[in-house]
Amino acid sequence: MDFVDYYQILEIKKTATPKEIKNAYRKLARRFHPDINPDVKDAKRKFQQINEANEVLSDPEKRAKYDQYGENWQHIGESANAGTSQKQSSRQQRNGFSQPGTESEFSSFFDSLFGGEYSRTANRKARGEDYNYELHLTLQEAFKTHKTTLAVNGRNIRITIPAGVENGQTIKLAGHGGPGFNGGPGGDLFITFIVSNDESFVRSGDNLYTTVELGLYTALLGGEIIVALMDGKVKVKIKPETQNGSKIRLTGKGFPCYKKEGQAGDLIITFEIKIPTNLTERQKALFTELAEMK
Repeated sequence: MDFVDYYQILEIKKTATPKEIKNAYRKLARRFHPDINPDVKDAKRKFQQINEANEVLSDPEKRAKYDQYGENWQHIGESANAGTSQKQSSRQQRNGFSQPGTESEFSSFFDSLFGGEYSRTANRKARGEDYNYELHLTLQEAFKTHKTTLAVNGRNIRITIPAGVENGQTIKLAGHGGPGFNGGPGGDLFITFIVSNDESFVRSGDNLYTTVELGLYTALLGGEIIVALMDGKVKVKIKPETQNGSKIRLTGKGFPCYKKEGQAGDLIITFEIKIPTNLTERQKALFTELAEMK
């Protein structure tokens, strides 16, 4: 029989305290209990290993032999302990650790997990596990309220995403996590939004920032231009002699405020003056004339 590393099975160090052993056992036994996790592959085998490891490491005398003799620890003093072994086998069967395949193999698991009160807690309701889910959105998708369907643990969940959700924001859907045990309530589903950057707009809170090219002649003489928004277009007046890098603010034309119907941040526009190229001889002459007039 191959040597079994009980410390590795319980995912603890060899210096673990009795309390750490107990906590590790409870955590792993619940994770792999076949009645709670019927879909987990090899749960039954893993559950047996966890019980065996706990049976040895939680007993100071057995643990000492195990630490000292390793794989041969069970053969030390076998003849002297024959009677004890028979009693131990009987006790193991009463505690739910009988031979594989018997009906009582898992039925008394909660006796040890809940301090010997299984008879009163076997039918106790247990809350389901919480789930975490990352939902990736473009900035345009986060701009408008819309519906989508999530595939979570084999289930399709239809949700409404409010306009204005932020990158890294988490919302909770109560009862949409793992199923409860013995009729207990389901866990919760926590959705974290990952909102990607946009080529034209930069978001900061509820404000949007964008850069707009401005022709030299419009910058010098003023006029009107059409500026693209995330949900349309707007006409903007340009003052004469607008400087490169200057900014204007369009109130209420930014990003929608989360769960505040009809409210939005501002759009801040930075103007980038575009220098004309491929000038005609006439245009060059006019610019030369202007330069000489300084």
